[in-house]
Amino acid sequence: MTLNFEQLRGVRRQFDELQQRLQEPETWEKPELFGKLQREIQELTPLAEKIADWEKNGQALAEAELMLQDDELRELAEEEKRTLLQQREEIEQALQLLLLPKDPDAERNVIMEIRAGVGGEESALFAGDLYRMYAMYFEKKGWQTEVSNAAETELGGLKEITLLVTGRGAYDRLRFEGGGHRVQRVPVTESGGRIHTSAATVAVLPQVEEADFHLNMNELRIDTYRSSGAGGQHVNKTESAIRVTHLPTGLVVECQDERSQYKNKDRALSIMRAKLYERQRKQAQEAVAAERRSQIGSGDRSDRIRTYNFPQNRVTDHRLTGEGRSFQLESIINGNLDPLFDALTAAEQAERLAEA
Repeated sequence: MTLNFEQLRGVRRQFDELQQRLQEPETWEKPELFGKLQREIQELTPLAEKIADWEKNGQALAEAELMLQDDELRELAEEEKRTLLQQREEIEQALQLLLLPKDPDAERNVIMEIRAGVGGEESALFAGDLYRMYAMYFEKKGWQTEVSNAAETELGGLKEITLLVTGRGAYDRLRFEGGGHRVQRVPVTESGGRIHTSAATVAVLPQVEEADFHLNMNELRIDTYRSSGAGGQHVNKTESAIRVTHLPTGLVVECQDERSQYKNKDRALSIMRAKLYERQRKQAQEAVAAERRSQIGSGDRSDRIRTYNFPQNRVTDHRLTGEGRSFQLESIINGNLDPLFDALTAAEQAERLAEA
């Protein structure tokens, strides 16, 4: 990827102009404009700062070139030039990454689904482990979560769970998690002590607002039913759970976590909007079931993005290569996911730079 230096200078001028506009009295009188300028400045700041480093480096290189003409300073100037050229290479590499187009959904909140796959009760227990792993990561990040729908098993596993994750840059960080996850371990349900392989699937969808994606209510059927949770007067008498069906595709979303029918309806519509938006975003050409398989797979043991090997205390991400594809399981399963996410981000950036 070749840097366009005129483009860099144009970005720097744009940044300076935005800062100047932010200081104008009329801007302070318009809260919406003020907020918009603040967001634009915040987005451009890392790139503008790196461009400033590049310009300073260029000035220092020019001074070093002048010093080379002085016999007494030549040795010092040569050393200075070598250092500056190395710094310039690092700065330009950073600029190339910053100039890569960003995913427009990067800053959105996330709707995450975790479902047990092949493996019976052990698969459900593994799905529960994945949920706890992510929950610990969300807590470390200071993100908020709301469970919309969950189906537990008698042994404490999860057949499925749907939750909303609210936090800055949540989608950008979690988008790598969509796919099949495989576990290799001795199940608690196995008396013979044999290692079994089970699977679960994860789907990660960006949450979108009505202004970003309009739901045609005429294409939806909304049904109410009684919650399937624990017993009690509320469950017996109140039909607060919501099932939303998208008639053209047959896609179904259920929400029963809240006691309020209205809250469940709002959440179910939000999840439906995210699913339809994701489907459109990926320009799927087949039915919804096939589109979802392209992200989360079938739940089969052989269909996976990552393997959690308990006997070897190792997590292997199959999208990475070499020694950098394996991580300590104990750390990962306890929610320390940033090293893994950093590696996936770096691999993606390298691929995009190569394509550019």
